Amino acid sequence: MAELIRPRRALSTNPLKSSAPLGAAMAFLGIERGIPLFHGAQGCAAFAMVHMVRHFREAIPLQTTAMNEVTTILGGADQIEEAIGNLMKRASPRFIGIASTALTETRGEDIAGELADIMARRPDFAGLKVVYASTPDFEGALEDGWSRAVTAIIDALVPDVDPMFCDRDLRQVNILPAAYLTPAEIDEIVRMIRAFGLKPIVLPDLSASLDGHLAEDWSGASLGGTALDEIPAMARSAVTFAIGESMRAPANLLAERGHMAVQVFPALTGLKAVDAFVSALMRVAGTDDAPPAIRRDRARAQDAMLDAHFQIGGLKYAIAADPDLAYALSSALAGMGAEAVSAVTTSAANPIVGAIPCTQVLLGDLGDLEEGARAGGARLLISHAHGRHAAHALGLPLLRAGFPVNDRLGPQDVCRVGYRGTRAFFFEVANVVLAHPHHPAPEDFGAAPIEREFEHDRPQTAPH
Repeated sequence: MAELIRPRRALSTNPLKSSAPLGAAMAFLGIERGIPLFHGAQGCAAFAMVHMVRHFREAIPLQTTAMNEVTTILGGADQIEEAIGNLMKRASPRFIGIASTALTETRGEDIAGELADIMARRPDFAGLKVVYASTPDFEGALEDGWSRAVTAIIDALVPDVDPMFCDRDLRQVNILPAAYLTPAEIDEIVRMIRAFGLKPIVLPDLSASLDGHLAEDWSGASLGGTALDEIPAMARSAVTFAIGESMRAPANLLAERGHMAVQVFPALTGLKAVDAFVSALMRVAGTDDAPPAIRRDRARAQDAMLDAHFQIGGLKYAIAADPDLAYALSSALAGMGAEAVSAVTTSAANPIVGAIPCTQVLLGDLGDLEEGARAGGARLLISHAHGRHAAHALGLPLLRAGFPVNDRLGPQDVCRVGYRGTRAFFFEVANVVLAHPHHPAPEDFGAAPIEREFEHDRPQTAPH
């Protein structure tokens, strides 16, 4: 078990985590014709929108109730009602997800009660689904806000069915993806499920809304996502699969509503992790063997492990990410013999932190990542784009993973899950190491360090 360390300091150096409201907004964008609405000041929404626009390179329909000094003191119920009315006129959404911020949470506003009162006395809002999630900025990180938003959606839209009279679909599977999964990774998970002849319902589904496609008409709401009609039908599924430990709470709530089995997969990267997922799909599908395409993908992943083990075996690296992502990537690398000399994460709420294969995990920032990598002799950094400052200071390569990645194009197309994604991830790590040659240290030779280290850089003279 990794030991969680909470450094005590007066400031943060190059912050690592993104806020819980931002995570909730991303989850709400995975609902068809949905709009996330921040209940707070304009600056909160502006900050989140800049991050998402620069990461996804898409128009993000994030809105705000624009609280000011007066409404903060007197209460924001009128602001919520006005914001919903304006969005109905301008964008005709089918779903609005309200995420609270530190401003309204600190005041102690009864947002759920105010929203229920608004919806009861406004018949013109009758066809609209409005869901509220409590996501104060000062508590948790991006994955915590995502999890709370998904829990709120299930609580509001999935009915409690009677198991005796439920028309259960034994070929239907619920998938609750963690916040770190990219649209391409959700696509890969769906492809694997369909290969077994099963029908997946993904909640939320960013693969249809933020995958990067041109729309004929952008009307100010999400361009795709989980259909609202499918969400109540999740209660009739045969099983619920949660990808990531942070999704255990919404998965348990959904299983409780639908009286079904639930299984949490901490990761889907690495041979052992994907094998467990495929075995579960085989049980649901009632088959003793995986389809030929899946078996072929597994054989290719095994071959990639053989090809890349020279570069990954014994590799020292440092990682900074949300708990689910940190565990997924570090556990896969540990299976290849790599060593995490430093691990930094964003939230203590996720118990998967204790399973990260590192002696200590710091609840810190990218300054901690830089210090740990330097002390441990890391040869690779893994973090989101803001880790580039530490990588530059240390002269190390940076493998970009997580949110945000705002200095590269196509982060939504990166896939590191399933057999295909595992293969791509191992090649990615190996190629980063190959592209950044390591100069031998003096202790590698035991003599004449300067002479030997740069011997290959000297011009060679022809023999006489």
